[in-house]
Amino acid sequence: MKQISFVSGKGGTGKSTLVASLSLLVQEKMLADCDVDAPNLHILLDHQVLVMEDYHGAREAVIDPGMCVKCGRCKEVCRFNAVNDIFEIIPMHCEGCGACTLVCPAGAIRLETVKTGQTYVAQTERGTFAHALLDIGAEGSGKLVTEVRKKLDQFQKDEKWVLIDGSPGIGCVVIASITGASAVVAVAEPTKSGLSDLERVLGVARHFGIPGLVCINKFDLNPEITAEIENFCNNNGFLVIGKIPYDPAVMKALQEFKTPLEAGNRRFAMEIENLWKKLEWEVGREE
Repeated sequence: MKQISFVSGKGGTGKSTLVASLSLLVQEKMLADCDVDAPNLHILLDHQVLVMEDYHGAREAVIDPGMCVKCGRCKEVCRFNAVNDIFEIIPMHCEGCGACTLVCPAGAIRLETVKTGQTYVAQTERGTFAHALLDIGAEGSGKLVTEVRKKLDQFQKDEKWVLIDGSPGIGCVVIASITGASAVVAVAEPTKSGLSDLERVLGVARHFGIPGLVCINKFDLNPEITAEIENFCNNNGFLVIGKIPYDPAVMKALQEFKTPLEAGNRRFAMEIENLWKKLEWEVGREE
């Protein structure tokens, strides 16, 4: 099963709209939203949740007040100021490093796993769909992304594709979104910062040996920067597989919770169809 991860150097470039649109065209596929900090692909998918589970992805110190002798060693060793003056753990400060458990002479401190989010597996007319939501202030986004992808493995049947709406940026969440993928499609807008972000995210893909492809969204808003993006791609071995024009009707469709394809935007549909043909061919060529 081939996995295609759609990423961007920043949020708001249009990758979720692209993935949602492709979900209408591509057959025999599964879907995943790996932006666990701010997922939004589910907004464009009519879905029914099959399984919802709490995810415990972090550790937190707990002090047993009956055993604590209030010696203050835990407070002294904690670099995160997670122990207050009455020797209780401040959850939002605790990083789960375990230093306090090592120095406590009474053995009054233990580490416990804590809930950091929820995972969801849903059924849609377009295929099985997995996503998650990280709790506010929780850590471990990358681990939760990995859990989302594992959930799909549990529900896999005979699908040929997985379309992954990846996380923006270049951090651990992006690495978790692209690891093991057949290809990465980086979605960029024609701005100076867009070009800089594109260079960085493609650098991550190349570092991990994953073929990188490029889609330029709203390419006609700045032809000069679009040309710079194309030159960068040509000089560094990255193929531009899509150039989507700016169209106010796209935003109008999204405001109605529809993809541009569902809204009957034929121009947009033709661009997406061409993009998928090139993507399918490139992924097959890499085998």
